[in-house]
Formats: sequence, structure tokens, C-alpha cells
Amino acid sequence: MTTNLLADQIYEQQIKVLPRATRLRLLARLAEDLTTSDDEATLSIMELHGLGAASWQGIDAQAYVNQLRDEWDAR
Repeated sequence: MTTNLLADQIYEQQIKVLPRATRLRLLARLAEDLTTSDDEATLSIMELHGLGAASWQGIDAQAYVNQLRDEWDAR
């Protein structure tokens, strides 16, 4: 049985039948659990440092900016 099918069955058979207030409490607990979970490592923006540097190899930064400005002025 796939995970999605199992989740659908649990929802239909056990969660959907609960009163609205109970389902809202369950939703809040799930949201809290997902935001505090240690399942995924915390990511840092610094992990992107240097990414794509090879794409800019041999390109003069000032010439690139000048080209962009010329394109903007042409519009």
C-alpha cells in the first residue's frame, strides 16, 4: 500500500469523522511538529556561495552591466 493511499485512508476513516475543533487542534499539532522536526538539516544561504561561478568565467563585470543598461535604455 502506498503512503498516499494510506494517508487518504487514515484521513477518511479516522480524521474526517472527528469534530471540526478536534481536527483544527490536530492540524495545529501537525504544523508544529513539521516546523520543529529534525528530519532535515538546517540549510544556510552560505551553502550557495560560489555556485555558478564557472558561468561567469571570462566575463567582464563592468562590460556586462553596461550591456544591460544599454538594453534597458533601448526599451
